[in-house]
Amino acid sequence: MATEATKAIARRYFDDYLNQGKGVGEEDLFAPTYRSHFPGSPGPLDRKEHDQLTIRLFVAFPDAHFTVEDTIAEGDKVVSRYTFRGTNQGPFQGNSPTGKPLTFTGNEIHRIVDGRIVEQWSEFDSSGAARQLGSVERTPA
Repeated sequence: MATEATKAIARRYFDDYLNQGKGVGEEDLFAPTYRSHFPGSPGPLDRKEHDQLTIRLFVAFPDAHFTVEDTIAEGDKVVSRYTFRGTNQGPFQGNSPTGKPLTFTGNEIHRIVDGRIVEQWSEFDSSGAARQLGSVERTPA
């Protein structure tokens, strides 16, 4: 697949699946064998588990939006650097809503085969997010 085509598929993940679909739909975006490697998960998530995780994020942050800052592609992999912004209006990680805004950065690596996302690796600033919401105290350096 051409580099620009794989970048477009990764972009659909952010624009259509996350920002527009809030974690639902886009069935043709994911391969049936899709696996997500997500921080804190005991092992790879299948599509259903990934959808459930994403939907919980949008319940906690209904105004959430992902902005893709950079996209780099080589071979069957696309790396996207993004910024997340949202307001905590629902329960999140066992905590009550805080009403606080949250901004964090992260990276997604998508492996794309035959026009579909087969595998995904996620990394983001979870400790910075927890501090912003007040669930972790800031420690001096």
